Parts: sequence; structure tokens; C-alpha cells
Amino acid sequence: MFAFLNPAPAVDFNAILPRITAGEMTLVDVREPSELSMTGQAAGAVNIPLMRLPTMADTRHPDSHPALAPDMPVAVYCASGARSAQAKRLLERMGYAEVVNLGGLSDWARAGGAVTR
Repeated sequence: MFAFLNPAPAVDFNAILPRITAGEMTLVDVREPSELSMTGQAAGAVNIPLMRLPTMADTRHPDSHPALAPDMPVAVYCASGARSAQAKRLLERMGYAEVVNLGGLSDWARAGGAVTR
């Protein structure tokens, strides 16, 4: 219908999951901590709420997250794919070379990704 209703394009989870498992790609959950406590999160994901992402993804900032680097591929997800679409655009503007929007946590689980509580 409208492109903005489905912000996450189709993702080849068969290619992405092994890269995340092997540590070749950083998995970032951009939801708020309160959401994680209600639904759990993807196994191995780093939680960086979308509002904190500009600071924590900036390697020059003292609050930068050690798991994030512009030359390291990143996969982002949220609850539905909307915030992760914003995160993808933000990281790309910051110079991150490869950023994949996985959509929502349910997309991750449906593809066979483990969820921890």
C-alpha cells in the first residue's frame, strides 16, 4: 500500500544470522529498556535506545559503545521496524558502511533468531 507502512525491506536472514553469530556483525536493539523487560531481546543484541544512538555510535564521544565502529557491519531492529529504519539512516549518515534494518523483534524470531528474557 504505502511504503511508510512497512519500513523494513525484505532481509535475507539466512545470510545475516550466521554473520551475527560469528561476531562479524553487531546486532543492536534500538528499543527502550522497558520494552526489553516486557518482550525480551534478540540473543546477543546490544541495547542502545534510538535517542542515545547518535552519542553511542560516535566513536569520538566518551559515551561511545565499544561494539560500534563505522567499519563494522551493524544490524538494527526495534518493535516494528520504524525506529530501526531511523537508526539505519542515522548510522549511514554517520559513515557506517553497512547497516541492515532487520525490522521488528518478531521478524527476528520468525527467522529463527533466539530471544532471551
